[in-house]
Amino acid sequence: MKHILPIITITTLAAAASAQTAAASSGLSYNRVGVSYNTDSKGFSVSASALIGSSNFLVEADTTIGGSTSGNGVDSVSLGYVFKNVALGADATVSVGSNEAYGLNVRKDLGNNIELAVGYSREAGVNVWGAELAYNVSKQIQVAVGYSDASGSASTTDIAVRYNF
Repeated sequence: MKHILPIITITTLAAAASAQTAAASSGLSYNRVGVSYNTDSKGFSVSASALIGSSNFLVEADTTIGGSTSGNGVDSVSLGYVFKNVALGADATVSVGSNEAYGLNVRKDLGNNIELAVGYSREAGVNVWGAELAYNVSKQIQVAVGYSDASGSASTTDIAVRYNF
């Protein structure tokens, strides 16, 4: 009987430690810069995103260079909040930005260096649905293929290379 209390204490501590390990961060990188090529408009875009300090607030900016939708300077800037491990180990980001834009993006690390992202955004009255499959070549380098469909516009396919920092 006198050994039951230490056994219960050790079992409780082990259960609490394993529960805390299960809630660990997803390992997805949000501090990154990238270049993507849009196969439909034949244009390039440059993007950058970073978490502000150690918070979950995310700042993003992107611009298009060349192609049929070429712009001057930054095309969009947004501020978002990353909810880590919201469901099944996936992260959800809610964002608001320039050009009357807002969006929701869900990212999940599938293992074997593969990530899946799905998202919805609305910009200037246009609904955009998208999906992306990415492969982490190393801890810093990622390649991705994405597809998006805008209501009232043509769908697009993007190929991206990103550097995580």
